[in-house]
Amino acid sequence: MQVNILSKLPQNLKVSSAVRNQLVNCRWYSDSAEADLVVIGSGPGGYVAAIKAAQLGMKTVCVEKNATLGGTCLNVGCIPSKALLNNSHYYHMAQAEFKNRGIDVTGLSLNLPQMMKAKETAVKSLTGGIAHLFKSNKVTHVRGHGKITGSNEVTALKEDGTQEVVRTKNILIATGSEVTPFAGIDIDEEQIVSSTGALSLKAVPEKMIIIGAGVIGLELGSVWSRLGAKVTAVEFMNQIGGLGIDQEMAKSFQRILTKQHMQFKLGTKVLGAQKTGGKIIVNVENVKSAKQEEMECDVLLVCVGRRPFTKNLGLEEMSIELDQRGRIPVNSRFQSVIPNIYAIGDCILGPMLAHKAEDEGIICVEGIAGGSVHIDYNCVPSVIYTHPEVAWVGKSEEDLKSMGVEYKVGKFPFAANSRAKTNDDTDGMVKILGDKTTDRLLGAHIIGPGAGEMINEAALAMEYGASCEDIARVCHAHPTCSEALREASLAAFSGKAINFS
Repeated sequence: MQVNILSKLPQNLKVSSAVRNQLVNCRWYSDSAEADLVVIGSGPGGYVAAIKAAQLGMKTVCVEKNATLGGTCLNVGCIPSKALLNNSHYYHMAQAEFKNRGIDVTGLSLNLPQMMKAKETAVKSLTGGIAHLFKSNKVTHVRGHGKITGSNEVTALKEDGTQEVVRTKNILIATGSEVTPFAGIDIDEEQIVSSTGALSLKAVPEKMIIIGAGVIGLELGSVWSRLGAKVTAVEFMNQIGGLGIDQEMAKSFQRILTKQHMQFKLGTKVLGAQKTGGKIIVNVENVKSAKQEEMECDVLLVCVGRRPFTKNLGLEEMSIELDQRGRIPVNSRFQSVIPNIYAIGDCILGPMLAHKAEDEGIICVEGIAGGSVHIDYNCVPSVIYTHPEVAWVGKSEEDLKSMGVEYKVGKFPFAANSRAKTNDDTDGMVKILGDKTTDRLLGAHIIGPGAGEMINEAALAMEYGASCEDIARVCHAHPTCSEALREASLAAFSGKAINFS
């Protein structure tokens, strides 16, 4: 609604030209009615929260600074990376595996622009889908950088310098995260790239070095390795996979990726990087021995994590302090120090996962509507979408040891699973951790085909407090890869699987 704010001022009030211009350029969402909820950010947490709030009867507005909805995940994260992972796997199979499967291919070549186009088509379809969902659920989309300018007010700062003010009863911050920079290394998104640039390289590099062997680095490294690059991941820690992964599974995963021609330098820190003669020289140092060396590459991918995005949100002006890692402190109902200002997703404590943000968004707005608020973060699964996939939920062995919990272990390799055998896709295993006394499922860890799908059965079991025996006694269709989860649960419960000894 466009209104002339000057007409609402007292006639005898003198207004300077600067203030007059600012007021004229300010568009007010409403001069009387309020929104029930303004969501800042339209990533997985924000757009899901906005839709749920509208479904619960709230007058909902979503403010998004980017041209398309969906946040990092849909535009330059989860979705485009999965498109490249899937299609690069097909290319790898055609190159390396089809012959053994009785499929002869001649004249095979990589059409990278077409692969990128397929990725962009997927992204466009899904971001456009959110716009359609907003329309069908009557969520108002306001374009601009959302800034909190009062406890009941959000101002959308437009690219053209104008502003749109939205008055609201509640505010939900769902601004997500951004790439963590590496001190001394400037990203140009062409030769020295973040995950964003690595999704849009114009050619396959001969050599790629990745700083960080966490989830994002391993996924993108897999893409370019399959397409022909010689990929080396440099990791400060002594294992790959990032936080939360079980050590035994990390070692097994590394062996599988090494077999796929990825290389690793663990326990190694990067000192710096310089462009020289069209190449990049990366200086590294072994953490234990302090031995230094130079490595050369065509593309350097910086993947050292992500940090909360809280720039220019008006938090300081509202006296909302951040913690030592730049996150917004919230209580169990996702309220900040100002009760009607909430926060979810990557900008608060917890794993930076799209599905975690989605759950928080739904639960948060249900709480605003008067419902109960509960989430068990122990039941939030993690997935690495390489091939084979890696997935886990609950506790690792290291977690249980540090907690002093007595546990039992059940394992089952995909090499003994009939569906994996018929598919000739047998790398990996399922590992189940159960309470030694009660048999309650404490953790599930999977490396194998479709691990990201199978882990949800374990997550459901944990949400309902299931025992290993409960899973073992559920009839699983045969032949399926999910039978490996049942067999590992049987091994944890009774000490022995059926199809492996």
